[in-house]
Amino acid sequence: MSEVRIAAEPRTEFGKGPARRVRRAGKVPAVLYGHGTDPRHIALPGHDLMLALKTPNVLLRVDGLTGSDNLALPKSVQRDPIKGFLEHVDLLVVKKGEKVTVEISVTLTGEIASGGVLNQELITVEVETEATRIPEGVEYDIEGLGVGAHVTAADLQLPRGTELVSDPETILLTIAPERSEEEVEALETAEADVAAEAAEEAAEGAGQEAEQASGEGESAQTASE
Repeated sequence: MSEVRIAAEPRTEFGKGPARRVRRAGKVPAVLYGHGTDPRHIALPGHDLMLALKTPNVLLRVDGLTGSDNLALPKSVQRDPIKGFLEHVDLLVVKKGEKVTVEISVTLTGEIASGGVLNQELITVEVETEATRIPEGVEYDIEGLGVGAHVTAADLQLPRGTELVSDPETILLTIAPERSEEEVEALETAEADVAAEAAEEAAEGAGQEAEQASGEGESAQTASE
């Protein structure tokens, strides 16, 4: 489990204005909460935080604050929808031995048998695990799987001490038969027909709206005369 130390500064001003000033200084507004303690409003160095958050479920050791409850997990990360920079982070205080619920990635290894097409339905699963021993992910070997095979979340071999929270019946992956050239062409033709029909309906709708607007304009002119 990756643990990163990060320096924090207490925040005493709140609201949009103070938050903008924090960001202009290259820092990110954050809140540290949990274990019945009052929420602590802090500012974290933006560059260091951005690097730390590249690791899923990174454990942060928050320095510069009073008290010992400064080990935390990111629970909510807000980013600017256009530029992508960090706007705000919620951090949940955790303790060694405590169980937490998180999402971990699912990585497939190996190659399926020829003649099949792999459809991966899940790329993450929700698990319960010890806060300071969160696995980076779980692997599943698909070597030799043939057409018709399907795998559920229950088939994943999770590390010791980690339990599945996601529905065990959820489909993880399926192996479908490859389509023939005729089937591919038929599908492409059908999709093209649907797109053409939608475009035609949109054009007709626009024409009707134009005619209606023109008619309303003529009626208004007649009434004024």
